[in-house]
Amino acid sequence: MKRAVYAGSFDPVTNGHLWMIEQGYELFDEMTVAIGVNPEKRSTFSVEEREDMLRECTQHLPRLKVAHFENQFLVNYAQSVGANFILRGIRTASDYEFERTMRYVNADLVPEIDTIFLMPPREIAEVSSTMIKGLVGPDGWEQVLRQYVPPPVHRRFIEMTLKA
Repeated sequence: MKRAVYAGSFDPVTNGHLWMIEQGYELFDEMTVAIGVNPEKRSTFSVEEREDMLRECTQHLPRLKVAHFENQFLVNYAQSVGANFILRGIRTASDYEFERTMRYVNADLVPEIDTIFLMPPREIAEVSSTMIKGLVGPDGWEQVLRQYVPPPVHRRFIEMTLKA
């Protein structure tokens, strides 16, 4: 059985993340989307909110699991859930350099887990969670944001700004 983990901060989930999740879902028998919690990083959404958004955005993928982990290497988390693959996305040359290095480190730590790289289509390749958060605020942001995030995430940003 091919089991994979696709991990990230997902703060928030973008259309690029969703593309990666859907591609991985087709490639693997079981897939876990795992939120890596970094206590040093200030997040816009709580872990629970990010899990809820991921579940809502992926409800059309019944075999998908959503979880979170903290204070451990991704490869060790993958091993703990019985995964034999880690799925990673490469958008840029700098992503490639970083991910290549991490692939080798992960192989040193847990050699039986392989890393699979996917490259998203050009129209979503440059979209990052950081970019998304930077779009919120100026006049017309709601319409601009709509093209980069799934509807549940768009709705959360609207709700968040109404409360502010």
